[in-house]
Amino acid sequence: METGGSSESQAEPKKGKTKTPRKPKESLLKQKSPAEFFAENKNIAGFDNPGKCLYTTVRELVENSLDSAESISELPLVEVTIEEIRKSQFNSMIGLVDRERVDEELYDDYETAKAREKRLAKEARAQETQAKNATLGKKVKEPPVSKGMKGRGEASFYKVTCKDNGRGMPHDDIPNMFGRVLSGTKYGLKQTRGKFGLGAKMALIWSKMSTGLPIEISSSMRGQNYTSFCRLDIDIQRNIPHIHVHEKRDNMNRWHGAEIQVVIEGNWTTYRSKILHYMRQMAVITPYAQFLFKFVSDTPEKNVTIRFARRTDVMPPVPLETKHHPSSVDLLLIKRLIAETSKQNLLQFLQHEFVNIPKAYAERLIGEMGPEFNPKMPVKSLTSQQIVRIHQLFRQAKFDDPSGDCLSPAGEYNLRLGIIKELHPDMVATYSGSAQVFEGHPFIVEAGVSVGGKDVKQGLNIFRFANRIPLLFEQGADVVTRTALKRINWGSYKINHIQDKIGVFVSIVSTKIPFKGTGKEYIGDDITEISTAVKSAIQQCCIQLKSKIVKRMQAREQQERKRNLSKYIPDATGAVYDVLREMAQSHVSKKKRYDDEDAEVLSKVSARVITKETLREKLAQHVEQVDYEMALEYATQSGVTEEPRETIYIDSLEAEKKFIDLHSPIFVFRLFTK
Repeated sequence: METGGSSESQAEPKKGKTKTPRKPKESLLKQKSPAEFFAENKNIAGFDNPGKCLYTTVRELVENSLDSAESISELPLVEVTIEEIRKSQFNSMIGLVDRERVDEELYDDYETAKAREKRLAKEARAQETQAKNATLGKKVKEPPVSKGMKGRGEASFYKVTCKDNGRGMPHDDIPNMFGRVLSGTKYGLKQTRGKFGLGAKMALIWSKMSTGLPIEISSSMRGQNYTSFCRLDIDIQRNIPHIHVHEKRDNMNRWHGAEIQVVIEGNWTTYRSKILHYMRQMAVITPYAQFLFKFVSDTPEKNVTIRFARRTDVMPPVPLETKHHPSSVDLLLIKRLIAETSKQNLLQFLQHEFVNIPKAYAERLIGEMGPEFNPKMPVKSLTSQQIVRIHQLFRQAKFDDPSGDCLSPAGEYNLRLGIIKELHPDMVATYSGSAQVFEGHPFIVEAGVSVGGKDVKQGLNIFRFANRIPLLFEQGADVVTRTALKRINWGSYKINHIQDKIGVFVSIVSTKIPFKGTGKEYIGDDITEISTAVKSAIQQCCIQLKSKIVKRMQAREQQERKRNLSKYIPDATGAVYDVLREMAQSHVSKKKRYDDEDAEVLSKVSARVITKETLREKLAQHVEQVDYEMALEYATQSGVTEEPRETIYIDSLEAEKKFIDLHSPIFVFRLFTK
């Protein structure tokens, strides 16, 4: 047997069956950029539908403008314009020529002859019924407006412009600030208005998805003699800006701030009320800002112009960046802090990278960690096991609560002024709580409760704010709503929460707002510290209101008593005068003798010195005197603690004047210095 030959013959390929080499399998792993992720999951950032996209775009731009102005202690001046763009106008913007329909049946809004005949017959029957009801004198309902079929391609487009007087942006940073997702200036542990750090970037992504048009930014910083102009869009796959124009232009007016213009698909009709409510509530929580809102359309009756005037120039302090509390950190954060720290040893690291760890306490912590730890050991040399040990000790050890010095609440004065300015209530009470802590993060709850007012519905009207921004959606599950509806006994404070017009305002500020849900539109009811603080703040406002309401009720009862007495004065006067006249006649005819004092009175009646009119005047004076004495007695017993107040607005001052503000819940005392 020839092994070699057989192996050779086996090795020879068969004729006509050549094998091609196999290609290696391609990897199934794919990567997405942050921009691509948010484009595919835009509902996370509040861009659920065209109407919500328009609302969220306005909200993000306004909040960026407020942050920018407040960062340089400039009283904010924000102008927002929404301009409706017709289909033909939009087509000309993108260079598309309008084309008439050729095949009508191809379109989604096409109506067949049979369907049209059926619709017209239905409308005719409705009109006939309306005519019969009118003839019989019955109440005629408005005929329903026939809804034409709107094709899926019939989108509405809007140009949103927001201009402010804030800090502005450095010329070279503008492309990355708008064209690179998850890059910004607000990252760090401090109170911020933003929810995701996306801001106008998400508006740009939505603009690219719905219109394909770029965003335009004009910006100038204080002291610059030029204005930066940038037109750009975003490369979603690579998460980098795609710059069309980036240039410097003359700044003749020495303006500083930013102006952002973006064209997006939206729905003004369905979200009109939400946008206007947002602007109104923003005016409540920031009465030191001036807002000008415009909606511009080709149809004049749809145009809207609202100016929310500034009512004070007292601004809250700028929020400060703080360090992490040991009880709020996790393993990943400890590792990141170790990688970024400039401190050399473990003792310095614990002292300077965390709050509320003084040197003596840091040494005690290191001693508790074990023999392998010492204060002088290099912090960069810590092993993974040692970092876990530090984390475990942080979770178990006692630490002082962080202070609220880094927070910037609106302030009781501003909250009260905002409520009065926008709602014009009959009564208002405000309360600002002290700083409290949950999971190592400080928070402050401020509340206001108003009774009566302009454009306020009967019952509870709840206004929620988180880090000084209004929350308009998912109200039912929010801690403020549940507390106001279920945990406050309004009747015990003499408030009828069904018939009275009640406004409940609650503002929560913190370095970390515990939002629930992907949209971050409400604060959960499962955090005991926050729910307790909210309940206490509302109750403190109700206690203040109760004293006012009781005094008002007593005044009303007093007025009612006086009214009732005054109502019977004519009848009582007539009856008394008739009796006196009969007695006077008996006295004259000597049928009956009276004492000297009585006789004198009866003589005056006979001589018509005392008349019915004289008695009426004396009785009215007596009622007034008794009413005054009762009011004086009540004031003496209860103490007059509530003096009449007059609303005073502080005018803006020139920049060169120096002053110190001394704050009180109901006023600000301004002391000028030379």
